[in-house]
Amino acid sequence: MSEKLRVLMIAPALSRESIGEAYVAYKWAEALMPLVDLTVASFQSPRHSSLAEQLPQARIVTWPRPTVLDRNPRLRAMLKPEWPIFMRKIRAYLRAHGGEFDIAHQIMPQAMRYASPLRGGGVPYVVGPLGGALTTPPAFRTESGAAKWYTRLRALDHLRLRFDPALRASYRDAAMVLGVAPYIRDHLAPIAIRDYENVLELGIEGPAPARELRSDGTIRLLHVGRGVRTKGLRDVVRAMGLLRERPDLHLTSAGAGEEIALCRAEAERLGVADRCAFLGAIPRDQVEDLYAGSDIFVFPSWREPAGNVLYEAMRWGLPVIAAARGGPDWIVDEGVTGFKCAVSTPDALARDVAGAIAKLADDPGLRATFGARGQAKVLAEGLWPVKAEGLVGLYKRALGR
Repeated sequence: MSEKLRVLMIAPALSRESIGEAYVAYKWAEALMPLVDLTVASFQSPRHSSLAEQLPQARIVTWPRPTVLDRNPRLRAMLKPEWPIFMRKIRAYLRAHGGEFDIAHQIMPQAMRYASPLRGGGVPYVVGPLGGALTTPPAFRTESGAAKWYTRLRALDHLRLRFDPALRASYRDAAMVLGVAPYIRDHLAPIAIRDYENVLELGIEGPAPARELRSDGTIRLLHVGRGVRTKGLRDVVRAMGLLRERPDLHLTSAGAGEEIALCRAEAERLGVADRCAFLGAIPRDQVEDLYAGSDIFVFPSWREPAGNVLYEAMRWGLPVIAAARGGPDWIVDEGVTGFKCAVSTPDALARDVAGAIAKLADDPGLRATFGARGQAKVLAEGLWPVKAEGLVGLYKRALGR
């Protein structure tokens, strides 16, 4: 039997007690532990249990997490002010221990704006899965509201991919770059990267319980996501307005944000407020109950880097309606696991979403077929052990083995 690969995984935040990127990084590390000789390097949050306890089969290297901008978590998540400190820590660690590894992997951050500390460390390295860098379609910009000043910094990402020497070199010198969907490869076109592969960053724990089928004549639509314009909830409400003569359709939204009040007002204006429920932020177990009790998942998010909630819905056997853009365009198989709607104008998107809802609402057999196919897809490719085995295969490919 061949020896296990010696892998160094780095991420500025990694914890099972967190959310977002830090939690996803933890799930990758947890899944990889049985398959490789794993070392994890990260900041240790003072509010979380030690990474040594969380990942007992891995060697852990941590430093105290800087508290810069803790009072503004959204700004902190966008700017990652601790990144220069993390880079120095990783480079110093590689100078002392680089010879102990076959390959290194910068699993996070996901955004394509952070030059990697692994470059020049003497160890072949992988970066990704990378995501983001999607822009707002022109026809939607007037409805997108006034964004925080720091979110507009995303517009610099494309320029940096063309002109930032450190960022370009990070991807050019990587043994492999991973992206959450094929559009990432297009964004990286200005750089001569060595190897590329699509890898959705999120996995699933296992199959969902069987959903209880009802026959009460109501078709329950579900949208799960932050209350921001890009998630497409307003487009779903407008689709409900176009289907106002269908009292059998009921929409439930789970998620909080400034968009929710606007969507509630839109539902009132269109005369469908009695068929739209906006629950705001709810606990995770209640979100799972919504998946179990719904008939169609409607998520036409048009600036979605990956589309993890689509994976969650498909795990429950729900047919899905998504936008033909970004990550959802890769996750959803048109006419197989759901419908994809083109993104051109808000009016056109609402019409297309309404049409897709009507087709699925009128055909329970099609809903069952799409749902079964989607569930089979995520079970075949999305289970964490399966994803970890695939990642080890990519490590070996990157090393030429």
